[in-house]
Amino acid sequence: METSQQSGGSGWTRLLLLAPYIALLWLPFYNDTQPAFLGFPFFYWYQFLWVPITSLLLFIVYRSMK
Repeated sequence: METSQQSGGSGWTRLLLLAPYIALLWLPFYNDTQPAFLGFPFFYWYQFLWVPITSLLLFIVYRSMK
């Protein structure tokens, strides 16, 4: 009989996927130009930073579910 949870992994790893949503939906936190990084305002490089972080989190959750 199948349980409500997928084979392998745990529920806490799926909660990692909430981090990008919370970090990017909270606009007042990163709605600023300083500190600049390589000429990019904080607003832009903060969002770009989350692209590899989100990919890493997706990989972790995927591997924990296998």
